[in-house]
Amino acid sequence: MNTPNDTGFTGSIPEIYERYLVPMIFEPYARDLASRAASVQPSRVLEIAAGTGVVTRALAEALPEHVEIVATDLNQAMLDCAATLGTHRPVTWQQADAMQLPFDDASFDLIVCQFGAMFFPDKARAFAEARRVLRSGGVLLFNVWDRIEENAFAVTVSDALGKLYAADPPSFLQRVPHGYWDTNIIARDLADGGFDAPPPRIETIAKRSGAGSAQAAAIAFCQGTPMRAEIEARSGATLDEATAVCATALRKRFGASAIDGRIQAHVVTAQR
Repeated sequence: MNTPNDTGFTGSIPEIYERYLVPMIFEPYARDLASRAASVQPSRVLEIAAGTGVVTRALAEALPEHVEIVATDLNQAMLDCAATLGTHRPVTWQQADAMQLPFDDASFDLIVCQFGAMFFPDKARAFAEARRVLRSGGVLLFNVWDRIEENAFAVTVSDALGKLYAADPPSFLQRVPHGYWDTNIIARDLADGGFDAPPPRIETIAKRSGAGSAQAAAIAFCQGTPMRAEIEARSGATLDEATAVCATALRKRFGASAIDGRIQAHVVTAQR
């Protein structure tokens, strides 16, 4: 179950997220989703959980100028960061809750969501809302991370923090980003949300993740995600000390300079 802090992308987190986490793990999948979105040939696109806009920028590049893009996020601070970074063509930025989308029925022919479904408190309800605002024949396209063991940097950071805070390990990475990996559960939630015929297509896609240094990767996870609040709430090691411990673990496993590791996600296509 998610906690209120799990969606707490506030303070300096949006900027750190964009600087360190986006190029490390999000850009490769953003390009993949944008390519898939272009193949749908939509006329109006809704993006849910746009974050700092990595997919929005990719969509703006991949889709013809006449295609309207509405990019939304629950967190206004993330959306403000995305809007400041901007796109090369007009995009509508709007705060919105995936549980209760502020749009009319049948108003989009494509919905895109990158690594946001894991944060939905009621996934079937969110999928039902997506289906409501899709036109007949419209497509829901999203991705979620596979289990943490398939994602090299994340599991290394998680293990290091587990040793550092052995009595009460931070659980955010396993519980939220890497907590919605079971494809049977994903298919069940989609069916409960009305996406049962035709059956959704779920593909498992592995890519490579790179960072300029182990320190950069450690900052990305420890300071650029809501796990920061978990670390700061624990006694003992400070945030900077925890970041240093994770950097040491990453350096030991991947090397002292630029590092590279496996990432893996499920890409889901469902049609209304």
